[in-house]
Amino acid sequence: MSSPAFAVTVTQKPFGTVDGQAVQLYTLRNARGAETTITNYGGIVTKLHVPDRSGKIVDVVQGYDHLEGYLKSSPYFGALIGRVGNRIAGAKFTLEGKTYTLPANGDPHSLHSGPKGFDAVVWSGRPVESKLGAALELTYLSKDGEMGFPGNLTVKAVYTLTNENELRVDFTAHTDKTTVVNLTQHSYFNLNGGGGDVYDHVVTINADTFTPVDAGQIPLGEFQAVAGTPFDFLKPTTIGQRIDTADEQLTRGGGYDHNWVINQKRAGELTLQARIEAPRTGIVLEVLSTEPGVQFYAGNCLDGSITGKYGQVYARRSGFCFEPQHFPDSPNQSAFPTTVLKPGQTYNNTIIYKLSVAR
Repeated sequence: MSSPAFAVTVTQKPFGTVDGQAVQLYTLRNARGAETTITNYGGIVTKLHVPDRSGKIVDVVQGYDHLEGYLKSSPYFGALIGRVGNRIAGAKFTLEGKTYTLPANGDPHSLHSGPKGFDAVVWSGRPVESKLGAALELTYLSKDGEMGFPGNLTVKAVYTLTNENELRVDFTAHTDKTTVVNLTQHSYFNLNGGGGDVYDHVVTINADTFTPVDAGQIPLGEFQAVAGTPFDFLKPTTIGQRIDTADEQLTRGGGYDHNWVINQKRAGELTLQARIEAPRTGIVLEVLSTEPGVQFYAGNCLDGSITGKYGQVYARRSGFCFEPQHFPDSPNQSAFPTTVLKPGQTYNNTIIYKLSVAR
């Protein structure tokens, strides 16, 4: 029996205000009845509804029912991250002979570009036409000097809920001065729904190596083979199987909070990075991206202090993130793929979170 056809739609309604700016909540619905809600505050994905193996609709991302929650206390739930995702050592970097100092919000480092990165600003939003499904275009001008970064950076992020049940993000950016850019998406997933732990989720990561970190979670500049370590997800392995083993890298991250180096055939090629399956619901998440790395974060810092949607308490490791990216601290690491963007160049980055049901 074929699935019923649904109208592909994008609707919007008010979601509050931030610093006097109107915030909207956009609902995208595809031809198969899947639905996501996204706000132009931080480009946050607030809900993502897909069917499980029995046809029951499950919201597979964590977050809040109201804007106030995101403003009060949010570990980057569902947000767009920039201008540079992840950590920059010592909250500074040197570019073309000049040193730039950033806010140190990850003492003493910069995390996700400071206290007012792209996750905490109001973007301009508008529905756009797409042959792939329901689409929302978000744009933002990050002015020269914002959070310490050089150049006026014009950013566009197009969210599409495709008719293949993919949540797709296509980034482009341009600058008028040499700068650094590393954009990503920071949704917390739980494929069972709810606030229970994700230990039973079965993970495969398409990576032979990862970038080990120091005690401050800054990469050592090395590439370490995953073979023989708790970081080997080349074969399907549950999140909980090895996360609490006595391993120095796991201790430094409080569990999994590391960058895997994706096995890409060619730089910039759209590649399957990871596959995650929840045996309880049968929901499968595949992560694809053009980026060379992915940060797998297992929700180690969730501690039960946040009550989110539907009254759910988000306990430790009740959500996980897969953040396609260039490697952490790339502006200070010459051996890593460059994050430098110059005038006249176009930054491109595609991230796809594909949802399906195991057969």
